[in-house]
Amino acid sequence: MEKLLGILLFSFVTTLLAAIPFIDVLYKLKFQRQKEKQVDFMGEATSVVNRLHSWKVGTPNAGGLLIIGVTILLSAIFYQVTKFELNWTARILYATLITFGLLGLYDDFHKFVGKKKGTYGLRIRYKFLLQWSLALVIGWLLYNRMGMSTIHVPFIGYFNLGPYYIGYAALVIVATTNAVNITDGLDGLVTGLTIIILSALWYLASLSGLTDINLFIAVMLGSLLAFLYFNIFPARVWLGDTGALSLGAMIAVIALMTNQSIPLIVLGGVFVIEGISSLTQILSKTFFGKKIFLAAPIHHHFEAKGWDETKVTMRFWLAGAVFAYLGLFVALTSQ
Repeated sequence: MEKLLGILLFSFVTTLLAAIPFIDVLYKLKFQRQKEKQVDFMGEATSVVNRLHSWKVGTPNAGGLLIIGVTILLSAIFYQVTKFELNWTARILYATLITFGLLGLYDDFHKFVGKKKGTYGLRIRYKFLLQWSLALVIGWLLYNRMGMSTIHVPFIGYFNLGPYYIGYAALVIVATTNAVNITDGLDGLVTGLTIIILSALWYLASLSGLTDINLFIAVMLGSLLAFLYFNIFPARVWLGDTGALSLGAMIAVIALMTNQSIPLIVLGGVFVIEGISSLTQILSKTFFGKKIFLAAPIHHHFEAKGWDETKVTMRFWLAGAVFAYLGLFVALTSQ
């Protein structure tokens, strides 16, 4: 554990030193929020959000690139200089970060640099198609390269899904990825929640002796902690879809690798609530022509009711910590 804590600290310092030059590069590339009217993934103007966040115009985006780069570079180095092996576990983790990061980067490019800047980016059907394609490939790798086919349902038992595990894994990845992406609307919110969830998964992986996963999480946690300094209100840089999609997919894959995909529903309770609030808002507007919330996802609802952004973020972090504790309780007592 001492070695892993040292790795975490090294990753923290590396990211801290690289952050300011990286942010300067984003400014030069004009990877920033534009003045154009923002729209949601249904193509509708998000008037409440625009009113509340209009002053954030110019904030650099795609900050997730820094986390991805540091995590891959340092973990690859530490895999070589320590007793840990660069095996299929690490390769799948790298593939997840890179592929979903590139998908998010492409989306960010369309929003902030491309011809349709100021809009949501990729059309939702194309984004879902690409997400499912990537998730199915990762599910296949988990099944064929790591031999994973069993899921653990707390308090009930283990179930062998056979080849259907590929589809199950893809569902977990896509659902988690979109829930995290939906939550990424306030400064520092997703970064803080991801740190909480990964810390819980780190503990569960340690109990299972999954040292290769532990090393990867240690590097990512160190990078996230440093990034949070620049991401908290008022943010100097945002994760963007580059960060949100890659982190969401990464949380899902680590949960699958540690056989904690069902407890993840509790561990990531805030993400679940955010996703459900957005979905119910869409369904209500589509079928009944009226809103349930003043704005969705639910963190914007609280903003619209007059809560300060920092008040919403910190209370959601607190809720995330409670959900993580409950998720650990479920995971540990149901073994």
